[in-house]
Amino acid sequence: MAERPRATPSSKAPRAWQRMLSGRRLDLLDPSPFDIEIEDIAHGLARVARWNGQTIGENAFSVAQHSCVVEEIAAHIRPGLEPKWRLAALLHDASEYVIGDMISPFKSALGVNYKAFEARLESAIHVRFGLPPKSPVAIKTLIKKADRACAFFEATQLAGFERGESLRLFGTPPAGYDLIIDPLPASVAQARYLDRYRVLAEAVGILPAPDAWHTE
Repeated sequence: MAERPRATPSSKAPRAWQRMLSGRRLDLLDPSPFDIEIEDIAHGLARVARWNGQTIGENAFSVAQHSCVVEEIAAHIRPGLEPKWRLAALLHDASEYVIGDMISPFKSALGVNYKAFEARLESAIHVRFGLPPKSPVAIKTLIKKADRACAFFEATQLAGFERGESLRLFGTPPAGYDLIIDPLPASVAQARYLDRYRVLAEAVGILPAPDAWHTE
């Protein structure tokens, strides 16, 4: 029997996992819920800048802080929103702890493959934290509305947009809600994201993820 050819460096499949600070190794092409930890998400999102960092102020406006605001706006739009859907709102951009925050025009340019990758990661995150792999259409619509409202405030206060332009792009913010944005240092945004997760996780009735490491 002929000897099986040995693999050469050039024939090996490229590494498709990322090591997280918790020690988890997340397969980017086939993400497992077992390799997802809330501490990793909070740490990553607190260091990912909205608007590719093109905002005023000493600190970037992080995806972690943005996510906390979106959860708050969603609850304002729909009073009595169930804790599990508030958790879904908090986690709506959680995949960006791995893939970063790409602006919407660039996402569209990348096309379906990017969206499919993002959808797989989002589903794994939902399963990890006791949510349905896909949120109901009504909840996705609500979160998108809250996301756009937050983007309106970000655009006008931080990213140099005129109010009229922001209204055209993101729509009118919900009645009765106003926001003055104060971008937080990464460590503070991370802690607030984790605190909000723990409150919602307790309300939903799921156990918080193990504290593999701490931000204090």
